[in-house]
Amino acid sequence: MAHAVATLAGGCFWCIETVFNRLRGVESAVSGYMGGHTLNPTYNDICNGDTGHAEVVQVTFDPDVMSFRELLDVFFTLHDPTQLNRQGNDVGTQYRSAIFWHTPEQKAEAEAVIAELNASKQFGASIVTEVSEATTFYPAEDYHQRYFEQNPHQPYCQFVVAPKVAKAEGKFGERLK
Repeated sequence: MAHAVATLAGGCFWCIETVFNRLRGVESAVSGYMGGHTLNPTYNDICNGDTGHAEVVQVTFDPDVMSFRELLDVFFTLHDPTQLNRQGNDVGTQYRSAIFWHTPEQKAEAEAVIAELNASKQFGASIVTEVSEATTFYPAEDYHQRYFEQNPHQPYCQFVVAPKVAKAEGKFGERLK
């Protein structure tokens, strides 16, 4: 299996990590931090909003099974890419929408998808998703990994994560493991 890596930020990482880990062709989806200026940031550092990092999910995938463009289709279903530095009640630069590209091909694909979505007016507003070169990825603390599976009854999971997972499962059911 040939591997590729994608790093995506779409608000709280618990939401997108859960869905990506359920997709065929995805070997792993790891919650973490990218795009900031603090070395070895912690969740508490990120929550202050002054490290510059975004909550991200780093996805290791087989592009022969799930293409980068297909990952982006799922990504843009899971969050509102028109909200600047927020997703719903989660506010701050750590919740920004971003695609951190690992290859020039990923950069070009991300820019093309954003241009297509803007042209389609699917979201009713311009997409503010940042497209930036990937920098150092810092995995989040262990308790953040597979958070939804381990805490399904936690209120945030019930009211925010679960509806996003259900939406993705309804739209991408044929791509699930």
